[in-house]
Amino acid sequence: MTTTIDASFIKHFEADVHTAYQQQGSKLKNTVRSKNNIQGASTTFQVIGAMTATTKTRNGQITASNVTHTPVECTLTDYYAGEWVDRLDEIKVGHDERKVLAAAGAYALGRKTDELIIDALKTATQTVGESTEPLTKDRILKAFTLLNKNDVPDDGERYALVGADQWNQLLSIEEFSSADYVGEAYPMLTGSESRKWMGIVWIMHTGLPKTESSHTCFIYHKTAVGHASGQDIKTDITWHGDYAAHFVSNMMSQGACLIDPKGVVKMEVIDTPAA
Repeated sequence: MTTTIDASFIKHFEADVHTAYQQQGSKLKNTVRSKNNIQGASTTFQVIGAMTATTKTRNGQITASNVTHTPVECTLTDYYAGEWVDRLDEIKVGHDERKVLAAAGAYALGRKTDELIIDALKTATQTVGESTEPLTKDRILKAFTLLNKNDVPDDGERYALVGADQWNQLLSIEEFSSADYVGEAYPMLTGSESRKWMGIVWIMHTGLPKTESSHTCFIYHKTAVGHASGQDIKTDITWHGDYAAHFVSNMMSQGACLIDPKGVVKMEVIDTPAA
């Protein structure tokens, strides 16, 4: 094996990992506040208080609003996903092993990204309904009203995460299933069950917290949750002659936190489909 071939393998593998992660790795990264290239073990997101509009006399001084800034710390953790690529296996299999492993590593890190965001959502305290109830229009309206009462912006940046059973429950609501009321699948969620209804982007996600009979669903605003990245996906590929194989290690450093509890509503929802 020449050095040139080895370098080419590494270059193409890294490109495949990054492409797979960006296209299909994480469903939720773009639905929250995001900070990249963090230096250090943590970063902070600011919760900005409300600003008050005032009047002033001609040539008078404008009264400062003295807006509050409350820092919320977000701790970053390192994550890895690695696998061996046997040199001779590559010429025996009937598929592109490099692309398969690149996608597998990217998906693993993408699931971890979503897991971090969902764990942050779980710390919210506002809840609507009971775990013995399905996801009905009435429950959704109560959550919607709660966000409105908290002055959470209704600006197209509200999102909802539901499980597979809850998605079916939503489809039993005429307004949700009818094209007259909902928009097409959200562009950035290619390959995912998603649609826009009531100004909320609804996303079917299989990684939500669950018990034997229910899932925890969420409605939240983008600014209520933060995701921080100190190192986007980096791929390290090392040739081990004693194994006659490359070891492929994908790694990243990320964290997520709840920034504003008022911008998240939790709903414990039974898994039994609505009648």
